[in-house]
Amino acid sequence: MKIGVPRELKDNEYRVAITPAGVREFVVHNHEVIIEKDAGRGSSIFDSEFERAGAVIVPNADVVFAEADMVLKVKEPIEEEFHRLRDGLILFTYLHLAASDKVTTALLESKATGVAYETVEYPDGSLPLLAPMSEVAGRMAPQVGAHFLERENGGRGILMGGVSGVAPAKVVVIGAGMSGMNAAWIAQGMEAEVIILDTNIAKLREVDRIHKGRILTLMSNRLVVEEIATQADLVIGAVLVPGALAPKVVTEEIIKGMKPGAVIVDISIDQGGCFETSKMTTHSDPTYVVHDVVHYCVGNMPGAVPHTSTYALTNLTLPYALTLAEKGLREAVTTDPALAQGVNSYAGSCTYEPVCQAHGLEFTPIEKLL
Repeated sequence: MKIGVPRELKDNEYRVAITPAGVREFVVHNHEVIIEKDAGRGSSIFDSEFERAGAVIVPNADVVFAEADMVLKVKEPIEEEFHRLRDGLILFTYLHLAASDKVTTALLESKATGVAYETVEYPDGSLPLLAPMSEVAGRMAPQVGAHFLERENGGRGILMGGVSGVAPAKVVVIGAGMSGMNAAWIAQGMEAEVIILDTNIAKLREVDRIHKGRILTLMSNRLVVEEIATQADLVIGAVLVPGALAPKVVTEEIIKGMKPGAVIVDISIDQGGCFETSKMTTHSDPTYVVHDVVHYCVGNMPGAVPHTSTYALTNLTLPYALTLAEKGLREAVTTDPALAQGVNSYAGSCTYEPVCQAHGLEFTPIEKLL
């Protein structure tokens, strides 16, 4: 199989979908790898490193998409890439289709096969290819929040850890999954007062077990969210329903009741966001203010630390990409139910039910099409 890796075009997205080690694995298994010129430069991986590993550097993304059987990316295609999608192409990347009607339509109309990192799912409900970027985003969220809590950045002028005799920032994390757990951990390490909410008592018990009371855990419900969020200096939204739109757990009325200069960081924004006032922002223009509350809703947070993120991501995506290359789509998804869950579009049909529900499309199981 010929594997193609283009340069990412999303605003300030510097990650790349493969490392030199990944190239070598494909080459050893007799697959070809073509990479767009300077695709890895933003992650401090240079063309010469890819070439030494066995890749061929090509001048532009048109060549990558035209020649490759499978294209590996980090983020969903943007509009200027839509024309490159085609029937027979496998696109393996984060897609987040439930939050994007345009990308969904482009994939279906092109008849390309869209395999989404974020919906590859084990029987226990864990999401192995979402986990590394959730971990990165979770660890970044308190750093970002601390930055925008500074007065010159629009915040209340609060130091996360406070000082002797002065209370620290109160940080509320909504969701105790991978990103929420990491956000709470880092915020606690910054000596903030941290409260984490979730509807799953087992996850909250795990937080208590690990952190031994240093992070307060509360069962999440409407009243608790309303009361706790309005007391907070920083609220981090980390709510996830795999492959589906995130529920709006913080209403605009709650936002109105928050302290002026408080900050929200919506890690869930890739899936539509969990605050009613959330809208996608970029690293170039990361925040906006609604009801005197600073909103940070960047859709590709880990893109700000691309070297770390690229290696963390490709460590886990490579085995699945190799499986697709070695076996082809039909055998790969037939023998691996977790990978089958990743197929969101095939031959013009929507094959992942939460995406179909989000856009009112007919759901066709991938097993039926194959």
